[in-house]
Amino acid sequence: MTRTTLAELAAMMARPTEDNWLEFKKAENQYDTTKLFKRCVAIANEGGGKILFGITDKPPRQVVGSNAFPNRAKIEEDIFNKLKFRVVVEELDPPHPDGRVLVFHVPSRPKGTAFQFEGQYLMRVGEATPVMTEDRLREIFNEGQPEWLEETAAKDCSADDVVRLLDTQCYFDLLEIAYPTERSGVLERFQSEGLIVDRNGTWDITNLGAFVFAKDVNEFDGFSRRAPRFIQYEGNNKLNTRLDQSGGKGFAVGFEGLVDFVASHVEQNEVLATALRKEVKMFPTVAIRELIANAMIHQDFNETGSSVRIELYSDRLEVSNPGVPLIATDRFIDEYKSRNEKLADLMRRLGICEEKSSGIDKVVTAAEAFQLPAPDFRVGEVHTSVVMFAYKKFDDMDKQDRIRACYQHCCLKYVMNEKMTNQTLRNRFQLPDKKTETISRVLKHTIKADLIKLGDPNAASTRYRDYLPFWA
Repeated sequence: MTRTTLAELAAMMARPTEDNWLEFKKAENQYDTTKLFKRCVAIANEGGGKILFGITDKPPRQVVGSNAFPNRAKIEEDIFNKLKFRVVVEELDPPHPDGRVLVFHVPSRPKGTAFQFEGQYLMRVGEATPVMTEDRLREIFNEGQPEWLEETAAKDCSADDVVRLLDTQCYFDLLEIAYPTERSGVLERFQSEGLIVDRNGTWDITNLGAFVFAKDVNEFDGFSRRAPRFIQYEGNNKLNTRLDQSGGKGFAVGFEGLVDFVASHVEQNEVLATALRKEVKMFPTVAIRELIANAMIHQDFNETGSSVRIELYSDRLEVSNPGVPLIATDRFIDEYKSRNEKLADLMRRLGICEEKSSGIDKVVTAAEAFQLPAPDFRVGEVHTSVVMFAYKKFDDMDKQDRIRACYQHCCLKYVMNEKMTNQTLRNRFQLPDKKTETISRVLKHTIKADLIKLGDPNAASTRYRDYLPFWA
């Protein structure tokens, strides 16, 4: 029998927010059974967790006691009969001095399976339990199946074929280690990375091997459609295309060349040149590099018919990848979750990316240093895009531009163990002290948008207040 101690209860109550595995319900007298069924299904589909009754849900939480579900055995039976999985219902013993506390221990769904309630597969999003998206369901049902990167790109290759098709020299150069004197050493190293598979005398090249180290993607069926595509337009729309070119090499082999190629087509920015007193590109190369790397690594390879796309307009740069993100866009700066962990790990060791959520930090930092509007993270039906905008004066930014910049600046300060103030935000926009009131209005608008909050609500001076992201 699961037992929750009073100390464990206190630790859970002290958590700043609820999450996908922990919920608090006041439920002093009763709680709707149908709503309970839905929440159990949603939490199970998110990996399992606990629902605690008899506790207020907003910090500082208090035990108020609950009379809901007086017969624990009956509600356990009802849940099992309705949902076909067992939820253990525990009443704290010894009891809490302030009242009765019930703990519903919800198990995780089995791998590759999603639970449903009356035909609906539910997930948890804040207080809501919406129906799962088709993409999320497909991900769950594909669990346990070989990932796309593990599948075979070319079968029955000889050792000569492997070296002909894959740029093995690039692998050792990026790792800065000596190339083996014997070909067997090369094959063993590639096999250990999952780039090739030994088939008793011949070799299969995996999709990972081809995607990362192909000398020519056209040598592998279907890989040309997965190559990154660069498109440059004449103006700020898609009406007139100046250049449309797709990559022809594997990710690691062609990455530096791709970044340099895109950067070479970015125009000089005269306004920025005046501000920074030197000739600079409209978009910083470090940001271009990080955006392309992120798009390549975090793309959803199960989304067919599209690839990473880099689109350069006269006033912005858009980098898109197939698939919707695994975390909310407003947490890109402080959180990290890779869809393709093996690819991310390999790219980190090859020096192409840093597997620690610093890529977006660098993009936002570069935007601030170049006095650009804050990048915009957008999620479509089947793709994710990041938009970098050309330089704008503060007076030319609209309300949303300013709110987005304020929030991202606040997040950046927080992850640097610093705090945003009116002065730091003024510095971000390169505004003088006399614009303090203008920045105060930006801060107020961002608070109203529920993106930031006061670090100390009791601070007397509005000028010297500090601010935190809403999730801090």
